[in-house]
Amino acid sequence: MSSGKILTLDEVAAYRAQLRREGRKVVATNGCFDLLHVGHLRYLTEARAFGDFLWLGLNGDQSVRDLKGPNRPLVPEGDRAELLAAWRVVDAVTIFPEVRATAFLRAVQPDIYVKGGDYTPESLNAEEAAALRECGARIEIVKLVPGRSTTKLVEKMALP
Repeated sequence: MSSGKILTLDEVAAYRAQLRREGRKVVATNGCFDLLHVGHLRYLTEARAFGDFLWLGLNGDQSVRDLKGPNRPLVPEGDRAELLAAWRVVDAVTIFPEVRATAFLRAVQPDIYVKGGDYTPESLNAEEAAALRECGARIEIVKLVPGRSTTKLVEKMALP
């Protein structure tokens, strides 16, 4: 399977079945990934190291607005997906419209789920955690890259 695929939620099941047949260990993560920076790259590189296929769930534009406010995202979902799919560490990207990644996680059924250090296994959304339990995914928390965030970049750009 080639790297850098953008798959719709409707395409996920067949693609995941093929990965299972190949014996691939699927790592999933998700987020907004608005205005990409080195913190994102380091996070995704660390996530990818847990398996041999990294599947990124990308919050769609409306869900980013719901999470981050009316002036976000800065970069539209299609552009964010294309940029992320081009990164060598990302094997597949799927945009999901909801604020929560539950439907994405149920579809992908990852072997391992990775979140950043601003989360703990206990602080995960209850529906997302249930979807992970259903498929038997192991949860891994990785450290955030200090001083690297889209919010900080946006604040810096607003300076005179």
